[in-house]
Amino acid sequence: MLEVGCGTGHFTRWLAEQGFRVVGLDISPAMLAEAAKWNGVRYVLGEALALPFADRSFDIVAFITTLEFVADPQRSLSEAVRVARRGLLLGLLNRYSLLAVKRRIRAKTRWDEARFFSPGELARSLRCVAGARLAHIQWRTTLWPVPGLTDLPLPCGGFIGMAVQLRQE
Repeated sequence: MLEVGCGTGHFTRWLAEQGFRVVGLDISPAMLAEAAKWNGVRYVLGEALALPFADRSFDIVAFITTLEFVADPQRSLSEAVRVARRGLLLGLLNRYSLLAVKRRIRAKTRWDEARFFSPGELARSLRCVAGARLAHIQWRTTLWPVPGLTDLPLPCGGFIGMAVQLRQE
């Protein structure tokens, strides 16, 4: 598995603890230096727009709160499809949630630079970049402001989790 935009490696390490063989990739040498303090995971300097890996080198490519910050999300998704054999795992803040609205109105944070997406926008982008390789998209949203709700197939939860299955041709 490849985690694109791994930052300090929080999710990369978690995925490794779940039994995945994981490579973390980030554009920031400082973030990778922090991530490298933890053993057992390989970290690579690189960017989402031009992944430094051969076609279909990973079973799964993950973006966890990364697409919001890349210069060209469509191109990044295209690169992910190129290096993935089986699919993609996407986790990002939802444009149509109260959480995203709160992030956008807060003054001077890293989130000022973020581009937010809806589940429908993500699905359309994936259909475009994956073409005939796209087999199935499944998504849920979570972080609902209603006690007792966890995840639902509705477009307004705070965080989108999307699994994309690719044809291996």
